Amino acid sequence: MLRLGFTLLLVLLLRASLGAAFPCNALKKSCSLSKYQFLAPQELKAVRKMKEQFEDIMLLSDRKCHIRLFHRKWSPAELSVCDRVMLVEAELDLATAMLRLQADPPFSKTRQLPLVFLTRARDDLRDCMATQDPSYQPSGKLRHWLQKLKTANETETTGCLEASAILHIFQVLNDLRCVALQEQCT
Repeated sequence: MLRLGFTLLLVLLLRASLGAAFPCNALKKSCSLSKYQFLAPQELKAVRKMKEQFEDIMLLSDRKCHIRLFHRKWSPAELSVCDRVMLVEAELDLATAMLRLQADPPFSKTRQLPLVFLTRARDDLRDCMATQDPSYQPSGKLRHWLQKLKTANETETTGCLEASAILHIFQVLNDLRCVALQEQCT
């Protein structure tokens, strides 16, 4: 009887301490982002092909962009789980919006599979976020970055936003992987 009481107390303490580590209910228990821990080879190949084709297009254009959305002085590993989820959601919103833009026919075809994949990931992430505390406030680092993203959306050209999103697509995928793992990643 004493052993059962001690075990129950230990379980309650462990649960309370883990609850404090993740106070914002970042992800629902029923949601599974584990499929984003590792990209399927065909998805990885499609994203790589899209990025390479876009880089070739950029070499031929005279587009001058100085947007530095993905050049942060901090790492997502420095953020709480909730902040990382919010960061990835914003990154995926930007990436999917830019991949939906009108493009030349060959590039339009190349971006279709990555667009489907990233849209599915964003929707899965949003489903998992459904139980997040609506009063949760992001950290100063994330709040500053979200403001920077908002300003960029209002002031930068669509071409520069597109270039930034596509050229940094693997950074977005790494951030998604880290959220799927729910651990500190660099």
